[in-house]
Amino acid sequence: MHNPPLWKASVALEKTLAPDMAALLELASEPQAVLIVEEPFGPGAVVEALYTEEPDAAWLSKVAGQAVTVAPLPDQDWIKLSQEGLPPVRAGRFFVYGAHDAGQVPHGVIPMRIEAGMAFGTGHHETTALCLAVLSDLARRQRFAHVLDLGCGTGLLAIGAAKLWKRPVIASDIDPIAVEVTTQNARGNGVANLVRAVTADGVTHPVLDAGRPYDLIIANILAGPLTRLAPGIVAALASGGTLVLSGLLHNQEKMLLSFYHRLRFVRGWRDGPWSALVLERGRKSG
Repeated sequence: MHNPPLWKASVALEKTLAPDMAALLELASEPQAVLIVEEPFGPGAVVEALYTEEPDAAWLSKVAGQAVTVAPLPDQDWIKLSQEGLPPVRAGRFFVYGAHDAGQVPHGVIPMRIEAGMAFGTGHHETTALCLAVLSDLARRQRFAHVLDLGCGTGLLAIGAAKLWKRPVIASDIDPIAVEVTTQNARGNGVANLVRAVTADGVTHPVLDAGRPYDLIIANILAGPLTRLAPGIVAALASGGTLVLSGLLHNQEKMLLSFYHRLRFVRGWRDGPWSALVLERGRKSG
């Protein structure tokens, strides 16, 4: 079976300029994902944007103000291959590992074995690790009974929430492959009875509607979709509910918060150029 083709647009520049370029490419062309690859001991970085259809290199170069190269990725399960050999991740109370790390789980952690397949989210990206740390922090003070993981990818955050609170979690993604991977990972982590994954575009779906209102919504997607989905996300959040937003860069925080002005800002988390924001909806009086 052939996997869906993917295209990568790359632009090399100084590290200090990378976050702005990543934000520009995301907002201008709506890629599947944006990555910043930095030189460990040098001043340079490469911003990479991934697409399901070939983007126009000339147009991207014009938007970026400098040369952007576009090349197809090999017709193979590149995401799965990219995870092979990666070290396990400690984030908050969680220990995330792949098949190649089985047997190395330390004591005193919440283990999650995640296989990427063709879905994004293994804990190695800063935004996913940030969200796991946020969930661990929230669990020290609160319990949540109605949880939605919007844009679930591999299901990592939905599985983490199910393990923390032992309550049903709805996971949704626009990509049916991600929904399939989430279901498989939930089964592999012993929470198949708690995690229900559905294919949905945004927050409009009968299953999502039936689960409303949610006292915790986790949305680790890109800033562009987060702005478009803001009214629906806010409407789905319960009175007194908590919202975790991620997949955004530092310089997108103020812009994004303006779309969620009806909610109270609680705390921002940062790792590298990436951010996670925790917001709350005020409780209705009376």
